[in-house]
Amino acid sequence: MRRPGGVAGRFHANRVNADAIALILLAAGRGTRFGAAKLAAPLLDKPVARHAADMLARFGFRAHLAVVGPDTPALPGYVTVRLDPPGAPQSRSLALGIAAARARGAAAVMIALADMPLVPARHIGAMIARFDGDRLASRGPETTMPPVLFGAQHFDALIALHGDRGAGALLHDAPTVPLTSDEALDIDRAADLARATHLLALR
Repeated sequence: MRRPGGVAGRFHANRVNADAIALILLAAGRGTRFGAAKLAAPLLDKPVARHAADMLARFGFRAHLAVVGPDTPALPGYVTVRLDPPGAPQSRSLALGIAAARARGAAAVMIALADMPLVPARHIGAMIARFDGDRLASRGPETTMPPVLFGAQHFDALIALHGDRGAGALLHDAPTVPLTSDEALDIDRAADLARATHLLALR
C-alpha cells in the first residue's frame, strides 16, 4: 500500500479506505439565525447545500447519506434520511445518520455539514489519508469542528448524544487536520452568505 506523504506510520498501518466509510451530511438545519431556509439559498450557481454535497460526492464512500428537513434542496446521488420530527435537535440527525451507516456495514463515518460550502476536496482527501480508524477532526482557527471521522466503536456514543450537542464532546483529545478561516466558514447569517459568495467568486 502506498504510504501517504507526511503521514505518521501509525496512521498508515491502520488506514481505513473511503469505501469502508459512510458519509453523513447533516442537511436539516432550521436556519433560525439566517431567517430563512439557508440551505436552499442561492450561492452563485446552486443552493448552499449543493456545494458541500457535490464536493463530497466525488469521493468513493461506502454510502452518501444526507439527513434532510423539509427545506433541504435536492441532493443528487445521496440517500436521504428524513429528520423526524422536523426541527429535532442535531443529536437526532446524528443518531439517524449513524443508524443508516450501521445498516450499510460501515466501519467508520465522516460527518460533514451542508452549511459549510468552502471546505476543499483536498481537506477531505487529507483526512481520509490520515484516519487511523479511531477519531479525526478538522481544526479551524479557534475550535475543533466538522468534518470529522469516527470509527464504528464510537457509534453507540454518538447515538446517545442529546439536545443540540454535536459530536464535539467526543473529540476533545482527537488529532486534527487544519482548515483556514475562509475554508471553515459556515452559513449562519446573511452576512456569511455574502462572504461565501465573494470567496467562491475568487476561486
